[in-house]
Amino acid sequence: MTEETPGFDEQSQQPDVPSGAPSDDAEPAAAPTPSAEEAAAPAGDTDQNAALVAQLDQARTALGERTGDLQRLQAEFQNYRRRVERDRVAVKEIAVANLLTELLPVLDDIGRAREHGELVGGFKSVAESLETTVAKMGLQQFGKEGEPFDPTIHEALMHSYAPDVTETTCVAILQPGYRIGERTIRPARVAVAEPQPGAQTVKPAEENTEATAEPAENKENGGPEEG
Repeated sequence: MTEETPGFDEQSQQPDVPSGAPSDDAEPAAAPTPSAEEAAAPAGDTDQNAALVAQLDQARTALGERTGDLQRLQAEFQNYRRRVERDRVAVKEIAVANLLTELLPVLDDIGRAREHGELVGGFKSVAESLETTVAKMGLQQFGKEGEPFDPTIHEALMHSYAPDVTETTCVAILQPGYRIGERTIRPARVAVAEPQPGAQTVKPAEENTEATAEPAENKENGGPEEG
């Protein structure tokens, strides 16, 4: 019979353990120590955040500058539009004024024909149509007899004195004036009359003479009669 080797059964009954696997009796492995790169990672994140904040501030500053430039450009454009509109209106008024100035002699002829009763027939219709058209364009006639003389709108061609006026007055309209809105394109040519020199001082003197003559007369008569 084959002789059994002592202890063979105990060894055969133990499970096979891989050579690289830790045994139960082995001590637990220590936790791995972080490397230098992993330790420096939080500091790198902080620097990156600071750089992003700086870039954000620069972007905000640039945005503010561009917004200011845009606002200035918009204000300049609005001013430009107002100037263009104002110039356009001024050019239109000047063109209309020049046209109407050329028509003033024709209107003067129409006025003289009306004064002499010669504005009849077809000539009357044409004249009235012309007057209506220039009135629609803003032409206004001014100048009336009896109104005070104003050197800004009147041109005195004749001068005289009159006892029945208290200030320089237009006594005759030799040629009517015309304006467009507030702009005078031709002053009214008038004859003016001023108060008679010394007229205001003679009248009080006469009143004083009459006032002093009456008491003298009463004195000669011996005063008023007593009842």
